[in-house]
Amino acid sequence: MDKLKKINIQIIKKILQKKGYRISKSQESFASLYYTTFAGIFLVIFFYSMPLLLNTSSKIFKKKDIVINTSNKNFNKVLEGKEINLEKNNENDIINYNELYVDIFDFDINEKDTIRLSASTLNQLFKDEDYSLKDIRKNKLVKPISIDILPSEIKAIENTRKRKELFIQIVLPLILEENKKIKIDRKTLFSILNKNNNSEEEKNWLRSKFKMYGVKNRDLATLKIRMDEIPVSLAIAQAAKETGWGTSRFAQQGNALFGQWTYDGDGIKPAGADVNDKHKVMKFKILKASVRAYQRNLNTHKSYKKFRKVRAIQRDVYGSLNSLELANYLDQYAETGKEYTKILKQIIEQNKLTDFDDAKILPSSNREKSLI
Repeated sequence: MDKLKKINIQIIKKILQKKGYRISKSQESFASLYYTTFAGIFLVIFFYSMPLLLNTSSKIFKKKDIVINTSNKNFNKVLEGKEINLEKNNENDIINYNELYVDIFDFDINEKDTIRLSASTLNQLFKDEDYSLKDIRKNKLVKPISIDILPSEIKAIENTRKRKELFIQIVLPLILEENKKIKIDRKTLFSILNKNNNSEEEKNWLRSKFKMYGVKNRDLATLKIRMDEIPVSLAIAQAAKETGWGTSRFAQQGNALFGQWTYDGDGIKPAGADVNDKHKVMKFKILKASVRAYQRNLNTHKSYKKFRKVRAIQRDVYGSLNSLELANYLDQYAETGKEYTKILKQIIEQNKLTDFDDAKILPSSNREKSLI
């Protein structure tokens, strides 16, 4: 059929040509016009859609820009044991010991005015005040109950759980209270740093803090790193380890919760110490002074420089502190080194002490409430 059609078209074409008609390739012209039109439309669509296509493809196939968090990088460096430079001042600078602890040794309290409450009296007091660790783990609020001296009967409490619970109830508000003071100081520091001009009162406040934290050359960056809280769970764990949950002679006789040494201050000589050993365990008027001295020690001594570095990075990257990680950097706190840090972490985990890390002590005044 197709062959026949093709022959007929050729015959008609010859007949028309003999009669003088000019035969053009109309079909080819039509096809050419069709292709030209199609190509034009295609080019218009192509150039119109090209920006959209490029934008979409860049989102899909282009390698994304990566913003590197320097603090997180530094954090990993510290975990790998590499050095980073956060504290600029020389850690070997001689620190004025009296200036460092002036607010601790000059506690405005007479030892004769302190009262040693019995364990049973404390338990009744806590019961009357609805002060229980179970509630604190749940609502995270702690009443500002300040106990000056540990009860001597704590050693006689045979039930380990009850002895630990009483010890935590005593030291928890003290730790939170001192952390709160540091928190308020940090807010004051940042407020001063954010001002173009500072008053003479603010300048004097800064000078006193430089002395208190042993910062040389008025290095504000170092002051910011040192002026920070100690995680509650870590502080409780160290107090528990150093005092045997409040039963040690140093804790009972000298209100020493953290076993800090002194070579020239008032202290208690360890039993069994060599004759040539000159160190003593530091003695305090009240338990609160011991907590403050402990925090000042971790925040200033060169042995805990890496501890402060990691804490600063945690604060910057995560906004909170990880006591189990920070415990790794307290290996110089005791002669047992890494074994000591393992025990601290065990105490934290076994007693679920991290439950208290986000606990807050209730303010004792409206002014204090506005500052927190």
